[in-house]
Amino acid sequence: KVQPGVKGLLRVDSGMLNPHADELSAFCRCRYLAVQLSPAIPVFAAMLFLFSMATLLRTSFSDPGVIPRALPDEAAFIEMEIEATNGAVPQGQRPPPRIKNFQINNQIVKLKYCYTCKIFRPPRASHCSICDNCVERFDHHCPWVGNCVGKRNYRYFYLFILSLSLLTIYVFAFNIVYVALKSLKIGFLETLKETPGTVLEVLICFFTLWSVVGLTGFHTFLVALNQTTNEDIKGSWTGKNRVQNPYSHGNIVKNCCEVLCGPLPPSVLDRRGILPLEESGSRPPSTQEASTSLLPQGPVSVPDFFLKLLDFKTDSVIEGIG
Repeated sequence: KVQPGVKGLLRVDSGMLNPHADELSAFCRCRYLAVQLSPAIPVFAAMLFLFSMATLLRTSFSDPGVIPRALPDEAAFIEMEIEATNGAVPQGQRPPPRIKNFQINNQIVKLKYCYTCKIFRPPRASHCSICDNCVERFDHHCPWVGNCVGKRNYRYFYLFILSLSLLTIYVFAFNIVYVALKSLKIGFLETLKETPGTVLEVLICFFTLWSVVGLTGFHTFLVALNQTTNEDIKGSWTGKNRVQNPYSHGNIVKNCCEVLCGPLPPSVLDRRGILPLEESGSRPPSTQEASTSLLPQGPVSVPDFFLKLLDFKTDSVIEGIG
């Protein structure tokens, strides 16, 4: 004979050891709510779950906006341009910073040179130390999705955390509704003994609710201001000099439409490209060798993509950003 207090522990242990018991309990709760309230309740929960998984996969496996690195000829061309601008640096002196200043909406924006990718990064781009790539409109590197969040996948990341917040609130609310309905029939204590998985789900949802909803609220704030996490952490537009954000339209609706509904630029990565193999016995040239042997003897043709990165004074680019 088993004592009444031990029966509840046996039910909890059996649910932990047997995963099908929790699945059956969840199925019973969905069927109970569908019969007692509405069949749309489990259907909407399944739709939220599938939408969350779809946006998660889209965020993880999409190109965040990686900027390709400069080829040797292109890097040599940029080095020549920098040397022609700064002049020869005396030995023992630190060279001046490699920065280009551009004016966007009456604000000075600095383009910094990336020593790894050998390019001048466009505005709002940054080099990710984890992915080792420059990402356009870099927001942050998310370890939970295993990818950078940038210009081309930020909207999917935002939809993922938004749908996850709604799903957590939805499951938390209807678990409480289920416990309340069962308690009216058999009592609160008996309900807890019969459905320990429901209590566990309520506790998990309660503690994860604050972090997920808080993260969604933070990114909603950033979208409304047309800012990135990287800019917010560095205080790019809230520093001591009180420089205004040149990318903000001054309207919440316009900022949200640009970030979440604007056209996505095409990916510049060649995912199916084949990297040519080096000849046997060859080694990559050093920095000094590259600067002397790779200097172009004639006019160098720079791809259109890098010309667009280096020339931000055109009216079309300025108007497009403004």
